[in-house]
Amino acid sequence: MPVFLHALRGVLPQTAYAQARIRDVIRSQPELDRLGQRLTTSIFNNSGIDTRHSVVSDFGQDEAGLFYDPQTERMLTPSTGVRNAYYVEQATPLFLAAARAALEASHLQAADITHVITVSCTGFYAPGPEYAIVRGLGLSPQTQRYHLGFMGCYAAFPALRMARAFCDADPEAVVLVVCAELCTIHMHSVNDPDTLIANSVFADGAAGVIVSARTPAPGTPALRMDAFGTTLTPEGVGEKEMAWTVGDQGYDMVLSTYVPEIIEANIGPVLEDLLARDRALAGAPSADVQRWAIHPGGRQILDRVQGALGLGDGQLAPSREVLRRAGNMSSATVLFILQDVLAAGTDGERVAALAFGPGLTVESGLFTICTGLD
Repeated sequence: MPVFLHALRGVLPQTAYAQARIRDVIRSQPELDRLGQRLTTSIFNNSGIDTRHSVVSDFGQDEAGLFYDPQTERMLTPSTGVRNAYYVEQATPLFLAAARAALEASHLQAADITHVITVSCTGFYAPGPEYAIVRGLGLSPQTQRYHLGFMGCYAAFPALRMARAFCDADPEAVVLVVCAELCTIHMHSVNDPDTLIANSVFADGAAGVIVSARTPAPGTPALRMDAFGTTLTPEGVGEKEMAWTVGDQGYDMVLSTYVPEIIEANIGPVLEDLLARDRALAGAPSADVQRWAIHPGGRQILDRVQGALGLGDGQLAPSREVLRRAGNMSSATVLFILQDVLAAGTDGERVAALAFGPGLTVESGLFTICTGLD
């Protein structure tokens, strides 16, 4: 029984910053030595990002906020507890906005939703965002609710696999999946290169999608879910290169400069395994897949994946464009890319998607664009 992704919708916070603005703020902090200042300039200038959105408006205001004082031009150091309280305040409306956008685009009613799955690694609260969506959208109190937390940038894939499993078990199931990440509330100033890289790429955003076995309405594009794969890089490789831990001043992201090399060295077998799950693509070169949605953990990751898989510039264009205009929004990012791929694609085209996260974990998905189904 085919299961489809319907009504992919991404939502961004209202506040947007030019990459150069955040670069200059970070570079001017007194904690940075000369090497840290030079690294900041190089990392930001070569990030492939023009703009990032944030729930933090402090860097464009005249009065001091929680995170920045424009009078002293100093970044402030709220505790992890204060940052998490801000997450609760700001994440809830973002989850609701993405959920509402997906539901409205699907032509379904609130009463049709049977399951809600939420995803986030940038904050915690209970009752959580899945509860807020049920209440905020007026869903049935019997709606089944699940939350996937602290999995990182690849977490949209486990959520989609879970949603497909619900639909396989019950053909009448209609699952609302929402990813929302507030990465920028954890930005802080230190000389550590991994932190500087994280400061340069992470952004805020949310995305929602409806998963069901219902046939898409004629002329309404959808993605058929064909296959998923998951793997870990060999033991001892990657555990310390990409990690996400709780610190005293927010969450600490380790995003080592070795990550692109690790992904490059391991991505070939991942794709072979994914394509082998489909008779039409088994043994075919990666370039035979027309459309690609590769999570832009950073520009160098996209460069290495493109080279390792022999993909053309056009196949990487959607991933690079999302990175350029919105940065890395952790788990929500790949859904933004899939939304763009679906809008530009034609009926029958195959889509391969990849995301990477702590571990180092590689998640993959294979889809088919479906339009004009009767």
